[in-house]
Amino acid sequence: MKMAFILFNGVTFLDFVGFYDVIYRLNLFDQTKGTTWDICGLTEEVTDELGMSVKVNVIKPDLSQYDLVFVPGGMGTRKLKEDIEFVDWIRTAESVSYKISVCTGSLLLGAAGFLKDKIATTHPNAYELLQPYCKEVVRTRIVKDGNVITAGGVATSIDLGLYLIELFAGQEEANIVKKQIDYPYTAVGIVEV
Repeated sequence: MKMAFILFNGVTFLDFVGFYDVIYRLNLFDQTKGTTWDICGLTEEVTDELGMSVKVNVIKPDLSQYDLVFVPGGMGTRKLKEDIEFVDWIRTAESVSYKISVCTGSLLLGAAGFLKDKIATTHPNAYELLQPYCKEVVRTRIVKDGNVITAGGVATSIDLGLYLIELFAGQEEANIVKKQIDYPYTAVGIVEV
């Protein structure tokens, strides 16, 4: 599996890092060994909403070459959902098998048209912003509607990563990862359509 992690100015890095720290562990398991990823953006470096900067390793790739595209949230999503260049870039993921977001990353999936006729979720403070892009906003932590998976606020990024470990590798493997990261919680509020 080849994954693209999308970063942008105004991202909430915990949305990204919480997910990343879990999902990279797919390489520990036989059935998902060989998973690769690129950290992608429109510029060489992105700065989060608090001023921390990170370099991306691939600039504006054609996202159709990936099996999974992950979009985190952050205050930057409010402007980017109206940014034609950025939204057109996200649209190159149309044929991608899995489109994943956490927090307000769902606004960007929505702006690209990927949530049309889908149910979805986002950060609880952004439910109304998501409404125009999808069939229904569900006030829960994780929603899987076909090949699109959206998740709630920042802390949900860890639950989302574990959900995908279970989806791709299995429940036992997800439990191994939970032990590795000392995560004693069980995800609640998962809706599958």
